[in-house]
Amino acid sequence: MFHSQTEIDLVIRSLLLGTIALIWVTVLIRINGLRSLSKMTNFDFIMTVALGSLLAGAAQADKWAIFLQAIIAMVGLFIAQWLSARLRKASDTWEDIAQNEPLMLMRNGEILHDALKKSRVAESDLIAKLREANVLDFSEVRAVVLETTGDVSVLHGDKLDERLIENVRQNGD
Repeated sequence: MFHSQTEIDLVIRSLLLGTIALIWVTVLIRINGLRSLSKMTNFDFIMTVALGSLLAGAAQADKWAIFLQAIIAMVGLFIAQWLSARLRKASDTWEDIAQNEPLMLMRNGEILHDALKKSRVAESDLIAKLREANVLDFSEVRAVVLETTGDVSVLHGDKLDERLIENVRQNGD
């Protein structure tokens, strides 16, 4: 790719290609919008991981063809994400196909053991999430939801607006 394979060449190539690839990703994010690196859906999460892998591959490329392939593949990821977001917005059927349903793990202070089993979440992990959310007593917990992204939302307080959990699967089935 450059004149020789000396250590200096490796350093220069890595710095240059890594910088170019990072700038390219930034341009693509600016074009595609703020949602580009969100974790709103499992597809978004996969997009972020794949983009990081392609960025690393571009920075380590030893041939222009490999570098360009990574750069072009990044464009493909952004196009796929854009199309998926448009389809999700336009079609409930596509959203059902492309998106998992959030799952209730705990409701009104009671742990839903069937849901834990179905989602393969250990009770100790659930309790750790409760501690992170500063829950002091199970009776404070209105709902704990395993989101489509794998994040855990802990809703606690005096009351819960049911709209917050209207699209959450209530059992482990």
